[in-house]
Amino acid sequence: MPIVAQSTETTDWVSRFADEVIEESERRSPGKPVVVASGLSPSGPIHLGNLREVMTPHLVADEVRRRGHEVRHLISWDDYDRYRKVPAGVAGVDESWAEHIGKPLTSVPAPAGSAHPNWAEHFKAAMVASLGELGVEFDGISQTAQYTSGVYREQILHAMKHRADIDAVLAQYRTKQQPPKKQQKAVDEAELEAAEGSGAADEDDGTGSSGYFPYKPYCGGCGKDLTTVTGYDDDTTELTYTCAACGFSETVRLTEFNRGKLVWKVDWPMRWAYEGVVFEPSGVDHSSPGSSFQVGGQIVGIFGGERPIGPMYAFVGISGMAKMSSSKGGVPTPADALQIMEPQLLRWLYARRRPNQSFKIAFDQEIQRLYDEWDKLDAKVADGSALPGDVAAHARAIGTAAGELPRTPRPLPYRTLASVADVTAGHQDQALRILSELDPEHPLTSLAEARPRYDRAEAWINTHVPADQRTIVRAEPDGELLKSLDDASLRSLRLLLDGLEDHWSLDGLTHLVYGVPKVQAGFSADAGPKELPPEIKTAQRTFFALLYRLLVSRDTGPRLPTLLLAVGQERVRALLGQ
Repeated sequence: MPIVAQSTETTDWVSRFADEVIEESERRSPGKPVVVASGLSPSGPIHLGNLREVMTPHLVADEVRRRGHEVRHLISWDDYDRYRKVPAGVAGVDESWAEHIGKPLTSVPAPAGSAHPNWAEHFKAAMVASLGELGVEFDGISQTAQYTSGVYREQILHAMKHRADIDAVLAQYRTKQQPPKKQQKAVDEAELEAAEGSGAADEDDGTGSSGYFPYKPYCGGCGKDLTTVTGYDDDTTELTYTCAACGFSETVRLTEFNRGKLVWKVDWPMRWAYEGVVFEPSGVDHSSPGSSFQVGGQIVGIFGGERPIGPMYAFVGISGMAKMSSSKGGVPTPADALQIMEPQLLRWLYARRRPNQSFKIAFDQEIQRLYDEWDKLDAKVADGSALPGDVAAHARAIGTAAGELPRTPRPLPYRTLASVADVTAGHQDQALRILSELDPEHPLTSLAEARPRYDRAEAWINTHVPADQRTIVRAEPDGELLKSLDDASLRSLRLLLDGLEDHWSLDGLTHLVYGVPKVQAGFSADAGPKELPPEIKTAQRTFFALLYRLLVSRDTGPRLPTLLLAVGQERVRALLGQ
């Protein structure tokens, strides 16, 4: 695996952040592993916007590893957060699940039919599997395990002791009139929630009628966090709370009590200090005054730490699916994306754009263009003509410091594979026949050579192309249409049929179908665009539409050379009236 050039030799954003992270880590903790972090809440499907929370530090951590440094990429699973609301679109979930609102995510049953012990583990498992496929190396930390085992006991006691200092920081922002947030585009509430992460920023900050307390117990009666701390003794650590949900009240000692957590705006900076985090990105709304990242930068000092460096990351949009939101149905997740694209392509989409640049992930026809762009980059890297920044993004996409990710041995064009999968409708023997004829000099001998890309293209056809856009080859010739054709149309078909045998390959048929209208107009089939009048393009479109109508009873369809190969010479001749 080649080492990616350092920032003095390339312009990619990952190298620049790696420079800063290494320097900052040496300043803060010389000789110790570099610590980068992500935070994910398994409160529902973890979507492709949340993936940026992981991919940004992953790419930086991987670059630091490539340079020979030891790195820990922590993923903090915020599974001790409260269950905030019943997400739409999660199979088996209905409004009766509202009874669990306020409980820790790990205390909520998993959705119906799940093999996992609770709600958090159910959604965590899908993300862990996707990260494995993407080559993301990380240390996972369950916040349920941390809090319930007493790992943070000293930090909790410290926060309670210094609650007046914390309250003073928060008070600076409670009284401020915050200016309107600067957004890169119009966003809705759901998108802002997704950018924040778990939605925990909407929690209260610990202020109550009895004073300020940065700790919130889960109720010993009903298990929910609808509790209010009514008193605390610093000497004995006795804390008294009441529950608004069930009326339960009790007094506990925080030196022994493990059923509660720090409020979000204190919890996050506490963890920065506890783990020694040097780099962590934050969602777009963290740039506003009073946001968790900004406030945390002051509170972290109370715990003896420093705020991590790290960029604000922008939204990840979706092309071809409903707008992404962790609270709505049809949420595109990394698993959804990996069903239709190889890990290398998905990694590349995150690597090639700076974190503060928004981008879209395609689930519609645009995926074919993205794959074309990726294949062109692959070829440029291979022949040495790619720009340094593109070379770096490519290297980060195809693998990590540990080595290259598994790749398709024969990466045929995605749009070609999709067309073949469309026309053959699951018949693998037919798919192999067509693919083996694409390049007669180097025929494909097994579908395994085209996998997993072929499987991804087939999945895209089956799951994201509407039924009315699928290709169904005619069973019989369209006799009425053939009888109605004028002499020019019949001659164009004859020119095509006469050239089929000699041009039976992807390149050959491409040359043939584009060449027929040229020859009819008195030009050479090899004539380039500059040698031809504009009318030739119109004639080509008319000819293509005729072929589509005769072959699939539509005016459009898969690329004609691929379609002809898929139909086969004998059947093409029959459908075109020979």
